[in-house]
Amino acid sequence: MASRCAHSPRLLMPFLYPSLFRTSAGSVPRASLALARNLRYSSTDATATLNPQHPENDETKSRLNPAPDDYSNPYFADKAKLNVYAGPGGNGCISFLRELFIPEGPANGGDGGHGGNVYIQAVHGETSLHKLARRRHIRAGRGKHGQGSAQGGQRGEDIIITVPVGTVVTEISRDDPEGERQLVDRAKYKRKRKKDFRNAAAIEAPKEEEEGVEGTIVEEEPPINPDLDRWLLYPGISSSDARRVGAELPRLPRRDRLFQQPTAPIYLDLNRPTPRPILLAAGGLGGLGNPHFAHKERPRPMFATKGEPAMSLEIELELKLLADVGLVGLPNAGKSTLLRALTNSRARVGHWAFTTLQPNIGTVVLDNNKGRPSVKSYRRISDAPVDDPFALTGAPDEVEQRTRFTVADIPGLIEGAHLDKGLGIAFLRHVERAGVLAFVIDLGAGNAVKALKALWNEVGLYAQMREDEEADRERAARIDWSTEAGIDHASMSGGWPASNGMADYPPSAAEPAGLSIAGKPWFVVATKGDLPETQANFMELRNYCAAVTRGDEPHPSGVQGAWVENVEAIPVSAINGHGVERIVHWTVGLLDG
Repeated sequence: MASRCAHSPRLLMPFLYPSLFRTSAGSVPRASLALARNLRYSSTDATATLNPQHPENDETKSRLNPAPDDYSNPYFADKAKLNVYAGPGGNGCISFLRELFIPEGPANGGDGGHGGNVYIQAVHGETSLHKLARRRHIRAGRGKHGQGSAQGGQRGEDIIITVPVGTVVTEISRDDPEGERQLVDRAKYKRKRKKDFRNAAAIEAPKEEEEGVEGTIVEEEPPINPDLDRWLLYPGISSSDARRVGAELPRLPRRDRLFQQPTAPIYLDLNRPTPRPILLAAGGLGGLGNPHFAHKERPRPMFATKGEPAMSLEIELELKLLADVGLVGLPNAGKSTLLRALTNSRARVGHWAFTTLQPNIGTVVLDNNKGRPSVKSYRRISDAPVDDPFALTGAPDEVEQRTRFTVADIPGLIEGAHLDKGLGIAFLRHVERAGVLAFVIDLGAGNAVKALKALWNEVGLYAQMREDEEADRERAARIDWSTEAGIDHASMSGGWPASNGMADYPPSAAEPAGLSIAGKPWFVVATKGDLPETQANFMELRNYCAAVTRGDEPHPSGVQGAWVENVEAIPVSAINGHGVERIVHWTVGLLDG
């Protein structure tokens, strides 16, 4: 039989013998390869013309003036929303001993396993929230069901969320079925007590109506247990026996919890590494097996309890970088180039605005352990652990030599950034924890004093916004969201509760708005200070900083009590690496002070 496809002996030849069909590398001119390799760098300067016969037109590439593709772009995210689910408890088991010559053995059902917990821990190894932002849902393991022969269920697996140091955890909402059930049970208990009080009053009344009345006696059906959904009945039981057993169910036992659920709302500021994980959501308790309900009247109970349902949380994670110095400036002011000059960072550098779209961190090494540090600096550390409740507040701090400090470069700010122009002011959260602020001003981009005032205006507005949010959070934290709130246990007969759930906290001391950032030490870095046409602009900026120090001019932010001690403007040429050593010495002096 003839083949359906035409025979082609050369069809598989390129796959079987690729060397015979490979294009020779010598056929491509080397000059064309070199020209194609140099065309990658044509976007650095639009006016530069690449010509292989005139290499003097090409810009000299260096680490401070890199090519557009010479940068590192690590994954970074400073915000994430997570749905956290604790593990539900396993159900108890209904089982009976079955052995030879023992027709009806005792109950031997095992208890259900407890659900897994969800913890959070701040560690030094993490630097971003991008892994959690992609994950979004975190679930702990559920407890296994109990088994026969008194075999308890396995406990659910715990989950530990690792976050960078400097993360703020805020609870948005929670769903706690067990807490809601406790509220319902308290309301039922309150109504039952009122009903019993009315019945007792009715029994004391004269029974004249019952003496002369004769009627048929109607057998009432047993009432339905309202907690029937919390119980597990024997699978092989009949419907009539199920109704009878459901009416005779005992009261649910009160159980002690191994882990106490944190009160709402959760707010954690993890500005230090946590030696032990912090509990976010506690798993549900496992159900009890039928041996717990054995009694002389019912030696073979045909019921057990179900495991508790799991609670869920919706939390928001916000990362605030813990940098010693924060670089604040307008777009294309030279912040990334300055970061490259100070550290070994490979931040992206370009001739266009908003080159930096995410914060960059660099480390300035003062002592590389070679015997002679560039600058001697010391910092105070405490001997007491972070979570030591018995630490003395007045204990003397230990002083150690500072070997390095970190610098954070945030995206540029423009005028009106607080109105969400440009990239907004959301990235300013990364300079909230900075010890020193460095305002980077481009001397060749206009009036330096006007640019400095515009930057301080945006920073001050951001500080006021954050302080208003903190005040709202403190007011919300005064509300008692626990299940005991608003219940007067002394008098359950009715009336208004003794407390309205609001704690009586003293009002916080009033301080000027925006002082949280305006009170930090700061100085000005003037880039392109080597150009002759920028000297007059720099002298005006220096005179303005000196006037702020003397008190002749108010603070650029307008906040009373802001930092005005020895404000200095330092001229640098970041692309050439000139003047950056003075920035290191000045920063160390401010950090030590």
